[in-house]
Amino acid sequence: MYIVNEIFYSLQGEGMRAGTANLFLRFAGCNERCTKETHGFDCDTNFRLGREMTLDSIVAQLRAATAANNAEHTCGWVVLTGGEPALQVDRSLIDGLHDAGFKLAIETNGSIELPPGLDWITVSPKGSEQSIRQRTAHEVKYVRAHGQDIPQTVVDAEYKLISPAFCGENLDRRTLEWCIGLVKEHPAWRLSIQMHKQWGIR
Repeated sequence: MYIVNEIFYSLQGEGMRAGTANLFLRFAGCNERCTKETHGFDCDTNFRLGREMTLDSIVAQLRAATAANNAEHTCGWVVLTGGEPALQVDRSLIDGLHDAGFKLAIETNGSIELPPGLDWITVSPKGSEQSIRQRTAHEVKYVRAHGQDIPQTVVDAEYKLISPAFCGENLDRRTLEWCIGLVKEHPAWRLSIQMHKQWGIR
């Protein structure tokens, strides 16, 4: 049994897969509490509430979500997100969703080592580098507020991304310019803006 906050169909709004259609499986619960005081930005995701769901009910609702949006074919990708999905994602879920025909991406803070078998891993650290347990990924993404420096990441990833911190749905111009400057000074990194907020979708 899994505790699920919501399941929906939308476009990936950030990272290297931005702009692609995906199903989103948002799990309830997180092991971090991001605030301006502790992390430089406030958490903007409502993940606290959830309902118990079996694997079969999750698969059924994922398929219903694409059908409800008149998708021509069942969407091939499911993004496992939260909160912190690594608190619940296990081998049974990975195998079951693969058996149902889905590819799996995950967005994790990296504080818990992931089970094998995921097709795309995004690590977005929120704590200290010493707390990171998932040290390999396809992309590593750090949210940065104005004045925060480029990270010295311990994550081995092909793509390294800097994401300017939003204030609610708004991106402060000063923060954006700061992050642009970071990338210009450190060209191994890329800028990744939360485009879904600009597009007005979730």
